[in-house]
Amino acid sequence: MNNTAPIADQTGPTAVSPLHVSLVALPDAVISTLAGIFDVMNAITLMGMGQPNRPAPFHIEIVGEAPGPLTLASDVPITVQRGIDTIESTDIVIVPSVLLGAQGWHKNRYPQLVAWLELMHTRGALMCSACSGIFLLAETGMFDGRDATVHFGYARAFAASYPAVPIHPERVLVISGSHEELVSSGASMSWHDLVLYLIARYAGATIAQEVARLFALQWHQDGLTPYIMFEGSTEHGDGEILAAQHWLAEHFSLANPVEEMIRRSALAERTFKRHFASATGLTPIAYVQRLRIEDAKRRLERTTVSVDEISWRIGYEDAAFFRRLFKRITGLTPSAYRKRFRIPSFAQR
Repeated sequence: MNNTAPIADQTGPTAVSPLHVSLVALPDAVISTLAGIFDVMNAITLMGMGQPNRPAPFHIEIVGEAPGPLTLASDVPITVQRGIDTIESTDIVIVPSVLLGAQGWHKNRYPQLVAWLELMHTRGALMCSACSGIFLLAETGMFDGRDATVHFGYARAFAASYPAVPIHPERVLVISGSHEELVSSGASMSWHDLVLYLIARYAGATIAQEVARLFALQWHQDGLTPYIMFEGSTEHGDGEILAAQHWLAEHFSLANPVEEMIRRSALAERTFKRHFASATGLTPIAYVQRLRIEDAKRRLERTTVSVDEISWRIGYEDAAFFRRLFKRITGLTPSAYRKRFRIPSFAQR
């Protein structure tokens, strides 16, 4: 995976200089991601975690269109340490999460930043995005035809804005590019995985693990599928199918919901199934399964009801089949899902 030898593998007390990391600040940036990345990447130096007589692996700066105070999306001010017009080259560029308003991402608002990002890419920088930061990086075109990930809540908006970029919102981290120079992380706190990956890539896995322990960070090794809530598409314009979806949302646990849904419609069975798949992207039975599994997830999170009883309540008499289906859709067994997402007793009221 690495295309640069990690610092931990270099020899001699001054074998390498710190890698220059440019953490991009822009008005749409989210303070939690920007500050978190800054602190964790600086931890090796601040906490004295590096190897004796070795330089710090990273020199990280908050950069932007102009140095000085900048108010971010949450109305929190930060200080841009260096203007991009003074940076001719850098080793790593990281665009943190940005907050998209109701109107989505507006292109061409940051031409100076986009031009600088393109220049840094051509000069060999590793280009990274955290969560929705990919919206700015994608504006350069460098991700066209290259796999990437984004927060699953922004996946549709991203696909509409950048149809040339293959997007995988269920993946935590995607490394692409001919030299593995394009790195994107997925939903929200998966910036942890991005930073730990960069530390492992350039400072070694041992240091990355020490940082993970220090901050109690965990790799999202099961991916982001367990976090994604199913929401059936309702913007297709097919009134007959939309009515069926509304009915199904309340009656998915019936013994034969697909047959009943078809019976209630004004369409022949084959026509209904064809229209349903075209409108929602799923067959009727697959749609039912997703609704049932979503309901099961909520019950696992909020109750102590047994897995067998949950299976029965959502419409499956065969609990073994339910367990297999649940793992296929979420990537976790029902018990593992409950262990991870169960609301702790101290938070329940």
